[in-house]
Amino acid sequence: MITWELILALAVYNFIMYATPGPNNSILTTSGIKFGFTRSIPNIFGIPTGHGLQLALVCFGLGTLFIKYPILFDILRYVGSAYILYLAYKMFGSLNIGKTEDRSRPLKYYEAILFQFVNPKAWVICSTAVTLYYPKNENIIIGTLFMVIMSTVVNIPSISIWAYGGSVIRNYLSNQRLKKLIESILAILLIATAVSVFFYNP
Repeated sequence: MITWELILALAVYNFIMYATPGPNNSILTTSGIKFGFTRSIPNIFGIPTGHGLQLALVCFGLGTLFIKYPILFDILRYVGSAYILYLAYKMFGSLNIGKTEDRSRPLKYYEAILFQFVNPKAWVICSTAVTLYYPKNENIIIGTLFMVIMSTVVNIPSISIWAYGGSVIRNYLSNQRLKKLIESILAILLIATAVSVFFYNP
């Protein structure tokens, strides 16, 4: 049954999970600094889209596979860390070192969606949310829609904070040498994020 108490509890849980540091927010902050908020919007909307699909799959029983076959989570960690490195490559245009042309770009909508499926933290968030907050004795379609809508409504503003914060920092990087330094630091941070995903152990 869906109650106001359940709505509040799930909203608080979602905000804590989505607003705290993680792979998605690291990528969004980097995107905000390098490309600005507007160009990061496809990434911002791709995250809740992919996460909503994940959540629906877990509601329909996919989450039990991770309990039955723990090796699947290990595979996600390896693929997820590799995919973050690929995304970092796309965002920083690694092949253009020493060239004046900047061919880097922000993540596309579909790339942000795909990343959710190899993001271990996102699967843990889904599994925990369904275990703790799925409305009991509710029709599976209504219950799943409730979980997905609640996730999306809280997710978008929570992660937008990171992209916007990055865009604010971007406004103060008029010095090209300083901008290059910041971008190098961000590249290192994304690599560190990939490493943290690789060793992620919920």
